Amino acid sequence: MSFVAWMIVASEVAFWIVILLGLLVRYVFKKPKLGMLLLALTPVIDLILLVTTSVDLYRGATATLAHALAAVYIGVSIAFGKSMISWADERFQYYVAKQGHKPLKRYGMDYAVHYLKSWGLHVISFLIGAGFLAGLIYFVGDPSRTEALSGVLKLWTLILGIDLLIAISHFIWPKKEKA
Repeated sequence: MSFVAWMIVASEVAFWIVILLGLLVRYVFKKPKLGMLLLALTPVIDLILLVTTSVDLYRGATATLAHALAAVYIGVSIAFGKSMISWADERFQYYVAKQGHKPLKRYGMDYAVHYLKSWGLHVISFLIGAGFLAGLIYFVGDPSRTEALSGVLKLWTLILGIDLLIAISHFIWPKKEKA
């Protein structure tokens, strides 16, 4: 596995460690400002990954799937980061800190609207990640060295379209509560 691939894994692990530490400090140790500071460090992880990927390509590496996934990871992390932190915060409050309300389970039109909003975040993550992919393709300037980036961009475009169809399907066939 390449260095960039390891950096992606390390970034994902660091992302969840920083969130867990932030929530622990916030709710268990009753230090909300320090907890918020830890939670605010998540974009720094993205920046480190972006720099690592860019430097690797600048030094002449041929772009691999790992380089492309780094751009995807950054786009998803930026677009979904706040909602992932909120999701973790809500569950940590209820299940660990024994505070707050039980996390809401969505059904019917509520679920459909929520999923469509999530698809909107997918579009934002796509625009960010695709921007990074296009930037890296331009930066390298050699199509033979950036085939992996172009391939992931095409695949992600297809996935975004499929996700839209899934979002629309929830309005046609709403999710039902289990009996």
